[in-house]
Amino acid sequence: MCLTGMPGSGKTTISEIVKEMGIPVIVMGDVVREEARIRGIEPTPKNLGKLMIELREKMGANVIAKRCVDKIKELNSKIVLVEGVRSLEEVEEFRKVGDVKIVAVHSSPKTRYERLSRRGRSDDPKSWEEFGERDLRELDVGIGRVISLADEMIINEGTLEDLKKNTLKVFRKVIQNDKG
Repeated sequence: MCLTGMPGSGKTTISEIVKEMGIPVIVMGDVVREEARIRGIEPTPKNLGKLMIELREKMGANVIAKRCVDKIKELNSKIVLVEGVRSLEEVEEFRKVGDVKIVAVHSSPKTRYERLSRRGRSDDPKSWEEFGERDLRELDVGIGRVISLADEMIINEGTLEDLKKNTLKVFRKVIQNDKG
């Protein structure tokens, strides 16, 4: 299963809920952060964005997905959630190793900016302008196309309890349909 959504939409929270269901999660952004650590690059939003684009330009739009596929194979699990899918090329890479269902999470820009401002991760935007730049970078990579082709959509504008309820409902449905 692939999880997609704009920064701050709730992917990490959904991943935590899915982990509680016993499903392993691989985070695509961790692959980029890992590469930044290896190269000694400070993990700022701008630096990680540049690195993400550089990797894709030099090694192909599916490079991060390929690295995740190696991690998926190591897990040897029937169902895996890959958090942070950003392009159709990545989706196609995952389809080479199994059946893929895309789940998208959506939150308004205002809601996402407020969450990112509170989250405090090193790669979170420090201003509305930086937030907008990050959104455009994500859209340039192709995330909008992945979101538009999602099999399921979770709207995340309510409480954490609402998100948990909606996530459980959607993922149980996806898993049940896979078994059927």
